[in-house]
Amino acid sequence: MRNVSMTPGSPRFSAEELSLLVITMIWGATFLIIRHALADMGPLFFVGLRFASASLVALLISLPVLRGLTLKEMLAGSAIGVAIFAGYTLQTCGLQTISASKSAFITAFYVPLVPLLQWVVMRRPPGRMAWIGMALAFPGLALLAGPDGVSAGFGRGELLTALGALAIAAEIILVGLAAPQVNARRITLVQVTVASALGFASMPIAGEGIPAFSLPAVGAACGLGVASALIQGVINWAQRKVSPTRATLIYACEPVWGGFFGRLAGERLPWMALFGGALVVGGVLVSSLPAGKKENGTGEEAR
Repeated sequence: MRNVSMTPGSPRFSAEELSLLVITMIWGATFLIIRHALADMGPLFFVGLRFASASLVALLISLPVLRGLTLKEMLAGSAIGVAIFAGYTLQTCGLQTISASKSAFITAFYVPLVPLLQWVVMRRPPGRMAWIGMALAFPGLALLAGPDGVSAGFGRGELLTALGALAIAAEIILVGLAAPQVNARRITLVQVTVASALGFASMPIAGEGIPAFSLPAVGAACGLGVASALIQGVINWAQRKVSPTRATLIYACEPVWGGFFGRLAGERLPWMALFGGALVVGGVLVSSLPAGKKENGTGEEAR
């Protein structure tokens, strides 16, 4: 596939790049939406409902190929679904006690973590740029997690969110291992269905009851679920023509949008936390840059 080139007189952003930019805006707003929904709904019920909605959309999309579902797709999809459940549940639980802005920046830490997990799981050592990215992101995470916004340290919400970022990184590794051997639509259905089932099944274990009906909270959960399923299709379309580095530059805007929407809602991060967020974003960008190798122009999903 060819890369998007910039020529005199051409628009600054292609349609594919604009679509990815809109997606990062939606992702950035997600943190604030979840935080408000948690006032009327427990985190496990929210995750269960969110991915139940996504599974309905995925079912409609995968119906033409569903008959060919294999045992390998079931097992791989289930493993990825567990990682999705862990990542989004930890992130959602963290949002009960930290701001949407802080959650957005800490969650972005999953990008520098991916090369580290690849080293552990796939024996593929990180490249030079990945190490530099991690060197920037780790102190940034510590500054973000400072409970008073000035010193380094972890509160409960920060720790849960950081662990959620680790689970999201594990999800990306698992997807990368399974993707060449499975049908994308079928395995996506398995993933979101497992994540939803685990969310609902964990409620009695955690002592979380079924909440009273709240239209805004239910609308937020279902809306995010449907959006998640549809966004995946847009990403697959857009990244056929957007290079990995260009896509990563756009995706790095996600925590920035999260901070922007949080500020509109009245959140104010201390200056040291903002500096930590800038370090994390810098780590995201640097860790995704090629180390002297020419890009092949094939898009790779970043989230």
